[in-house]
Formats: sequence, structure tokens, C-alpha cells
Amino acid sequence: MTDSNTPAVVIPELTLNNGVTIPQLGFGVFQIPPEETRVAVTQALAAGYRHIDTAAAYRNESGVGAAIAESGLAREDLFITTKLRNGEQSSPRAAFEASRKALGVDWIDLYLIHWPVPSQGLFTQAWKELESLYAQGLVRAIGVSNFLPDHLDTLLAGSTVVPAVNQIEAHPSFQQGGLADKSRSHGIAVEAYSPLGQGKDLDSPVITALADEYGATPAQIVLAWHMGIGNIVIPKTVSPARMSENLEAAGIKLSEDALNRISALDTGERIGADPAVAAFTQM
Repeated sequence: MTDSNTPAVVIPELTLNNGVTIPQLGFGVFQIPPEETRVAVTQALAAGYRHIDTAAAYRNESGVGAAIAESGLAREDLFITTKLRNGEQSSPRAAFEASRKALGVDWIDLYLIHWPVPSQGLFTQAWKELESLYAQGLVRAIGVSNFLPDHLDTLLAGSTVVPAVNQIEAHPSFQQGGLADKSRSHGIAVEAYSPLGQGKDLDSPVITALADEYGATPAQIVLAWHMGIGNIVIPKTVSPARMSENLEAAGIKLSEDALNRISALDTGERIGADPAVAAFTQM
């Protein structure tokens, strides 16, 4: 008999560069309205997700926290990621504490600098404060998001802790292969947001053909591709059926040929903002 708190699907885990393990398939809450987040995360946890990705900028951390508190799951069985807003790079400790309070947790598993905002010139300073939070055990791993190669070079030149993760826009039509390779060469895991290309990649004839071949949905094929090439992936949905469908992608192992066919779909067309120039405060 399976315990009600035990996921039905085995989600693979990756080991980060500091020995912390992270579920390779997680649940993202970007653009889920705050008032809907508690229900969505409750449903995701019930489906079997144990990795939840949020951010202060999403304004729904308290909804994530409420779902966690009501879940009955042990804190040690969950992996929670949140992120530092651009407008708070000069005060990361206060921002971290606000996120921790909103989430209602004693520690955060992964804390990321959300965007480099090179025009501010603050991300290296902010990183030193994240290193301090990490040293104090308030966060189990620290990382970055949307950092391009030159941002990584600048950060690594002035830091003592190598980021555990670089969370970037990545999907079949926009793979950022060079950035992914650069990140991994430093032992930085790659985490993909907008992993389905916000749905537009699902209509690719290559992906629909593979879906038929594997008896899967196009979304499952794309998520299986991400995991097959080593990405951590955090699809978002508010549909319980889609939550379960996405989770089942963890059980699909694509052939090398299938992986290569999807990897050949890269067009270099970005959906989101360009980290080289993005300067919004998120406040």
C-alpha cells in the first residue's frame, strides 16, 4: 500500500556542486495569481511534486507557504526555490528574510539572484550577501538566474562560492546551448524556465511525431528531452490533469536520436527579456 504522501512517479534527482540534491522536475508558479497559488501548489503537492519554484517578484510566496503548511509533508521532503528581486540587490538580506517569512519556513533550499541587471552594477555585491546567508545555513544552495556568460565571468572573478544553478529561458526553439555549456563547465547546473516555449514549441512536427512514436503528449516529450540533456525543469500549469501529465514525463527516456532531433530545432528566438539589457526593478 502506498502512503498518501508518497509520489506515484519517481522523480530523478540531480546533485548540485555542493552535494545538495534537487528534484530534476519541479513545479513553477510564475504568472499564477496570488489568490490561486495556494490551491495550485496544494494540487501539485498532491500530484507528487516536491520541488516548488517561486520568486518574490511573482508576489505569490505566501500562497506557496500556505500550501506547504497545509500539506502535512515534512519540510525536509520539499525543495523550495525563491529569488531576489532586481530592485533589492542592494538589500538582499532583508529581501531574503521577507521571502522566508512569506513562505513560512526556517530555511530556503535554493535562493537565486533573479536577473543580473548589469546597468545597476550590484549583482556581485548582492552575491557576497548570498554567500553569507549560505554560510549561516539559512539557505542550502545559492545560484543565479538569467546570467549570460559575461555575467558569470564577472561573478566568478569576485566570489568564493560558485553558483549551484543558473536558471535560464530554455526550450527546443531557444536552447542557449553555449550558455548551458559555459554554466556546466563551471559545475553550475542548468535549470530551464518556459521549458515548453510557453506552448509554442508543442506544435513542432518533430515533437508531435515523437509524441506519436512514444505514446506520449508533446509536452511530455519536451520535458523528457530537457531531463535527457541534463536540465532541471519547472513547468507551470493550474490544471491538475496537466500537473500529473507533466510529472509522468519523468518516466519517459528518449533515445539519443530523439534527443538530437529535438536539439536540432533551435532557432535562437528568445521569448522573454534579454538579460544583457533588462533593467526592470520587479518592485
